[in-house]
Amino acid sequence: MTTFTRRTALIAGGLLVAGANNLPAFAAPYQVLVFSKTAGFRHDSIPAGIQAIRDLGAANGFTVTASEDSNVFTAASLAAYKAVVFLSTTGDVLNATQQAAFESYINGGGGYVGVHAAADTEYDWPYYGQLCGAWFHSHPAIQQVTARVEDRTHQSTAHLGATWVRTDELYNYRTNPRPNVKVLINLDESTYSGGNMGDHPIAWYHAQGSGRSFYTGFGHTIASYTEPAFRQHLLGGIQYAAGATSTPPVIPIEGEAFTSQSGVQVAAHNGASGGRTLGYIDNGDWAGYSQVNTAGKTSFSARISSGGAGGTIRIRSGSATGPVLGTVAVPVTGGWENFQTISTTLTPGTGPLFLTFTGGSGALFDIDTFTLS
Repeated sequence: MTTFTRRTALIAGGLLVAGANNLPAFAAPYQVLVFSKTAGFRHDSIPAGIQAIRDLGAANGFTVTASEDSNVFTAASLAAYKAVVFLSTTGDVLNATQQAAFESYINGGGGYVGVHAAADTEYDWPYYGQLCGAWFHSHPAIQQVTARVEDRTHQSTAHLGATWVRTDELYNYRTNPRPNVKVLINLDESTYSGGNMGDHPIAWYHAQGSGRSFYTGFGHTIASYTEPAFRQHLLGGIQYAAGATSTPPVIPIEGEAFTSQSGVQVAAHNGASGGRTLGYIDNGDWAGYSQVNTAGKTSFSARISSGGAGGTIRIRSGSATGPVLGTVAVPVTGGWENFQTISTTLTPGTGPLFLTFTGGSGALFDIDTFTLS
């Protein structure tokens, strides 16, 4: 990435611990039902969404049952699940008896997660409108938007910065849910075409009876379910709805969330989490992350791309010249949009994280996200 003149960049970022909502904790594993029945438009992203939730469950202590059979909505069947995900459901998908069973399940302490077209569901059932928070009105063409993260204490948004730039289908809603929910994210309508709400919530949560409801309007595209930031957003929503706070997940850290640096800049990438990476990396550059502690960390992985020379990342503790905890080579990936994951083991450190970079001449590589665990 050598097209632009190098300039100093300083992006403040934070890694917050999930589970700051004082929810009841329970022992893993637990079960989640993913319900994706459609009686109207059917999203081609549903299979990708199911697989993403299965992957999240395998990594975070819950098992997933996927079904499009409304007969699962009985008191006995629903009792097995800590949360039910309505994954881009559309239309009238439950009969009156099934509606009553689901209402009792939620009011008795169950969890609901609505994803995207879940808001295009059960228009004739007032309880569902309250549970979801708002019904679908319309949407413009798929496009890039800047979303504003209002609440970064929730486990579905703790990994995000103050803004989140991503591409998706952006729903307008029939009513603004804000009076009845806790808004997590809203859309900046000045950054895209077709918004008609002014104040435009796109993700929120609230209590419903003794249960919990989370909704995100994102998730139309197949690509959404491969985005680390969206997957973490979805995971946090499921964990909130299920009441699972006892084991916080490993949250990917955005490469561009550095708090100190020498030489590096933020680079735009359509294929990156949040649309940006840590880029413009030359030999001798470094980035520091005061919000990330190396104590007890024994592994490092990073999602990288390189259309340049490739090189080496050294993981250090305390400063850019501090002890080296581990080293990992970054290969040439064949282009700045071709991402791969690299990893290495670490010797635990005692201070904040610093990454230093070495290699040949010119731009070396970009870092999208990384994790320490």
